[in-house]
Amino acid sequence: MKAVILAGGFGTRFSEESQFKPKPMIEIGNMPILWHILKCYSHYNINEFVICAGYKQDMIKKWFSDYFLYTSDVTFDFTKEATEDRIIIHNRKAEPWKVTVVDTGLNTMTGGRIKRIQPYIGDHTFLMTYGDGVCDVDITKLIEYHQSHHKLATLTSVTLQQQKGILDIGGDNAVHAFREKNASDGASINAGFMVMEPGVFDYIEGDQTVFEREPLERLAAEGQLMSYAHHGFWQCMDTKREHDLLQKLWTSGNAPWKVWD
Repeated sequence: MKAVILAGGFGTRFSEESQFKPKPMIEIGNMPILWHILKCYSHYNINEFVICAGYKQDMIKKWFSDYFLYTSDVTFDFTKEATEDRIIIHNRKAEPWKVTVVDTGLNTMTGGRIKRIQPYIGDHTFLMTYGDGVCDVDITKLIEYHQSHHKLATLTSVTLQQQKGILDIGGDNAVHAFREKNASDGASINAGFMVMEPGVFDYIEGDQTVFEREPLERLAAEGQLMSYAHHGFWQCMDTKREHDLLQKLWTSGNAPWKVWD
């Protein structure tokens, strides 16, 4: 099963660093938050990824192309005798990842980005999350729950006082309504970490479709959107304050999303 990561936005509320790099490449503990997200999935044996890139997408591609340089010891041999293998990588450290980075456009909305990577998914169930949030949700149990109810989509819900998409969840865990959150609300919100059937692509019209609006609202109205309640850790990184929080947790050695060894 492949995991799709939305990593193409401008990150306008994170202007300090996002002027120079896409937000998913902003670092926590010297590694991009995108790396942290992939490590979480990989812990549950999800090792194929499709990155929906856009803003400064070349930086994401370059980072993966140079991945060994960030994780291994390297010898650069510039002597005359070195006719081959001028770059020697020692103690190769790399996860068994297969990463496809797709330029989904500079101004494409979230739904449009998902629609554009449909050829890389085909007719298979897939995972999807945002490239600016970490979580300690059990991906295996999330997938099992999704497979148990036979609906088109499952999202992970958390209860936080944040301005995200608010959910009206019934006693059967079906999402009966989806709307943008008001500042005064205190209810379950969409934390990403979704599981979706390929039929979800049919709910997306094109590049200007915001996935969190018409597609999710329609899925909810038709009884095709379910909620997997997560009571553990989840944190997005919309602002510098939130980045500082994640950095502090990582530096302390008690980062809740670090489920891998």
